[in-house]
Amino acid sequence: MFDIGAGELLVILIVAVVVIGPKDLPLAMRTAGRWIGKMRRISAHFRSGIDTMVREAELEEMEKKWKAQNEEIMRRSAALTEAEAGAPVMTGPPPVEAPPLPPAQTPAAEAPAAPAEAGDANAPPPLPLAKGGE
Repeated sequence: MFDIGAGELLVILIVAVVVIGPKDLPLAMRTAGRWIGKMRRISAHFRSGIDTMVREAELEEMEKKWKAQNEEIMRRSAALTEAEAGAPVMTGPPPVEAPPLPPAQTPAAEAPAAPAEAGDANAPPPLPLAKGGE
């Protein structure tokens, strides 16, 4: 706090011995120690009061955030409950319907062929009969 070095402390001690005298110096040091202790206690009390006020302000801010988050959760929960009950819930823009597809057209070349007649040159050969059967 005051940043007093060893040299400065020695100068203060020499001045105190000259001004106060060696006989009354212990009593003066005790009195100075008591005053310094009081100042430290008052300073610590003041600092703890400030820290308490800061913590309370942060706590109030956090309570506001928690309350807002709780309301958002409750709102979402209510929307989910309505959705489960069958009530329509709009969560975005309405869906866009796709245009109808044109009917499928089959070319004449891909039309199914008529069954092959007996003696047709392009017809597959008949399958052989299994042995032992009719």
